Amino acid sequence: MRVAEKTTHDAGTLPTAPTAPSAAPAVVRPRRRRGTNREGLEAGRRGTRTLLWTLLAAAMVLYGFPFLYLLFTSFKTPIDTIAVPPTILPREWTLENYANALGRSGVPASFINSIQTAVISTVLSLVLAVPAAYGITRYKTLSGRIFIMAALVTRMVPPVAIGIPLAAMMGTLGLSDTPIALSIAHTTISLPLSIWLMSSFFEAVPQDLEEAATVDGCSRLGALWRVVIPVVSGGIAVTAIFAFLASWNEFLFALLMTAIRSQTTPVVIANFQTQFGLDWGSMTALAAVYSIPVILLTLLLQRKIVAGMTLGAVKG
Repeated sequence: MRVAEKTTHDAGTLPTAPTAPSAAPAVVRPRRRRGTNREGLEAGRRGTRTLLWTLLAAAMVLYGFPFLYLLFTSFKTPIDTIAVPPTILPREWTLENYANALGRSGVPASFINSIQTAVISTVLSLVLAVPAAYGITRYKTLSGRIFIMAALVTRMVPPVAIGIPLAAMMGTLGLSDTPIALSIAHTTISLPLSIWLMSSFFEAVPQDLEEAATVDGCSRLGALWRVVIPVVSGGIAVTAIFAFLASWNEFLFALLMTAIRSQTTPVVIANFQTQFGLDWGSMTALAAVYSIPVILLTLLLQRKIVAGMTLGAVKG
């Protein structure tokens, strides 16, 4: 009986498993304060924003102050325009300078010449730049790359280096002192930049659009006119603005190629002289009026310009 009880007791008792060694105590790390990190990031962003706005304000002051000074000078009396030391704001506001400038002979005709020359030059630049840039970006040949690099290099040539030969050529062709000759000369300035700009805009247009148009029955020229041109209309507006400004503000070619009939406004402004020196009041008044068409054109094409600048910014 005792042996059975002992056996039964031993059988009912299971051997206990060896206990595992106790784990090492966990290292308690200090918690990061989320509020402190966020405050640091916000402070850094505010500092960056403040720096950017300060730089932008400084650039605006440096760029805009000369024009504001010109605008204020146009409302000064003739004595105030040559006062020493000069004053920013006019002591007495007057419209005499505008009356003298716009009433001088040759000024209305110079405005017409400037508009005519700039429009013809812009149209010529776009008509030549659009197919040239399209061919360069779509066919991607070695000659096309060489051509666009050569166009960019010619843009770096000083205008005086080509102005005198162009004036001689126009005189030989019987086109001296005509808006056509001056428009062709201005096209030589704006065309290289127009080709370069339009090439970058065409590069942003996927070729799948043209392939879809050709599947629908369009030719290469039809796809360009019906599909690609509407897509890059913003880029065309940007290119037109630059071409127009290049002609509108040009002075050297207008001085070399015009005499009386086709003088542009910049040349007329440079001729505002009296027996006592330059007529600063009339010069600033006419310069202020001459700036109005460009400002209005930029405002009218503002949406197209923004669309052209952002063309190709997001792909995929």
